[in-house]
Amino acid sequence: MRILVTGGAGFIGSALVRHLVKNVGAEVLNVDKLTYAGNLESLKEIEGASNYSFLQADICDLPKMSWAINTFMPDRIMHLAAESHVDRSISGASDFVQTNVMGTFSLLESARHYWNELPSARREAFRFLHVSTDEVYGSLGAEGLFQEVTAYDPSSPYSASKAASDHLAVAWYRTYGLPVIVSNCSNNYGPFHFPEKLIPLIILNALDGKPLPVYGQGVNVRDWLYVEDHVRALDLIASRGKLGEKYNVGGRNERRNIDVVRRICSLMDELRPRENPHSDLIAYVADRPGHDARYAIDATKLESELGWRAQESFDSGIERTVRWYLENEWWWQPLRKSVYSGTRLGTLKDA
Repeated sequence: MRILVTGGAGFIGSALVRHLVKNVGAEVLNVDKLTYAGNLESLKEIEGASNYSFLQADICDLPKMSWAINTFMPDRIMHLAAESHVDRSISGASDFVQTNVMGTFSLLESARHYWNELPSARREAFRFLHVSTDEVYGSLGAEGLFQEVTAYDPSSPYSASKAASDHLAVAWYRTYGLPVIVSNCSNNYGPFHFPEKLIPLIILNALDGKPLPVYGQGVNVRDWLYVEDHVRALDLIASRGKLGEKYNVGGRNERRNIDVVRRICSLMDELRPRENPHSDLIAYVADRPGHDARYAIDATKLESELGWRAQESFDSGIERTVRWYLENEWWWQPLRKSVYSGTRLGTLKDA
């Protein structure tokens, strides 16, 4: 199995590449532009593997994507490359439209031309998995879950750009017959998560004794998915999912943001005690513009049709995550020093 992964130096992408190389034994080409959030150090354990190779390239570069696909000749493309941080999309929407919309178009077109020229047996077996987010569905009230048939209602430039890319992927299946499958996941967390996101930011700020910023009153709810559970789902969806279908991937672990922060604080009190409880560092800040109230995924289709189950509860996953950050300063310290120090992003005055 030859698999081309886009965005394989990012958080979810690197977890997927590690899984495919180590556990599946696939031959993997990782295509990544290496923006601020791309980090080859996340792939250090497999960088010398004979079944792994890396190409630094921009998915918006259609000729380069065509060359990469036709040279590597994949059996499967798993497309994860994206600008993904909501706060950054508020003050810099252009990058999100370019990468998430035009980059996906470029990749779909490159894949379509390659697929059209494959021999019949390989053409029949080829798959294109487009990996997306539950944020395309917008915001839930106190009840209900996102299902695959939930209407799209994106709130941020990030989620709007991902919604557009989802529509492109489905259109390339319906119009051209390209064997596309789409996945939409809830909030991921785990090792190698870039420290601008809530969980790693809170862990590292707590470790440094810095304020722990919580938007609004911290009552916004997210469904948390351990990243290694997610990448197992992605491999399963790409292998056995139905063409043209969508699969929601969620951990069934809903938590208010403030409860996530407090749980991290209690773990830090246990693992790295200080004079005062870490919860004393919690600082409520102005809410994010357009902040969705609640996300929650119904993963029944994935569970019943393909037999997937999340292996980590939130409590087990968050403890593994906190311990990983405490034990792997070599990975995150250079990022905190030179790439992102923990400052507030995405305020309207910067737009």
